Amino acid sequence: MENQKKEEQVVKTEKMKSTQTVVVSKESVDKKQASDKSNASKNEAKTFKRKPGFAKKDKTQFQSEFEEKVIDIARVTTVVKGGRRFSFSAYAVVGNKKGKVGYGHGKANEVQDAIKKAVKDAQNRLITVPIVNKSTIPHEISEKFLASKVLLKPAPKGKGIIASNTVRAVVELAGYTDIYTKTHGSRTKINTVHATIKALQKLRTVEDIAWARDIEVEKLTQN
Repeated sequence: MENQKKEEQVVKTEKMKSTQTVVVSKESVDKKQASDKSNASKNEAKTFKRKPGFAKKDKTQFQSEFEEKVIDIARVTTVVKGGRRFSFSAYAVVGNKKGKVGYGHGKANEVQDAIKKAVKDAQNRLITVPIVNKSTIPHEISEKFLASKVLLKPAPKGKGIIASNTVRAVVELAGYTDIYTKTHGSRTKINTVHATIKALQKLRTVEDIAWARDIEVEKLTQN
């Protein structure tokens, strides 16, 4: 009888061990499946393909097409209760030499940061200007900003840009290669740039005038 009881106890312990191993194996299988699912979801997220309409923008595209020139950098002093604070102010002109040009202003505690802000502001304020014969403006124009006055005249091909450094930066980045310019009054760089941009904005081609008058270009040129 004692031997039978011992055998029964041995059988029970073996059954308990087998059930425990089965439970442990099930838990390990579940954990493995969960880890496999998480790894698969991570791989799917990595291999996610963008739709054609949601492609990443190429940041170098703008930089390669447009050029920039710094017109003026000034040191600004602000007097506050605790003393003086120094910062920098920058003006820049941006253009692609194909009929698009703009100017901007930026302020920062460092010179490079001020220039970056000025360039970004100029990129957001681009205007389109007409270019005749791929070199000059369509007609003579004069524009004033505060005490600065700028006169622009068309020039024959091969004449080049006759202008001050400030006006040259604007017309050159706009795409003009032959032009006469004259500055009157105040020679402040910022005011001169403003006057030049205003003059370029008011330029009109023969096609623009014909469209405004609702007539054909040939009739306009005959008159």
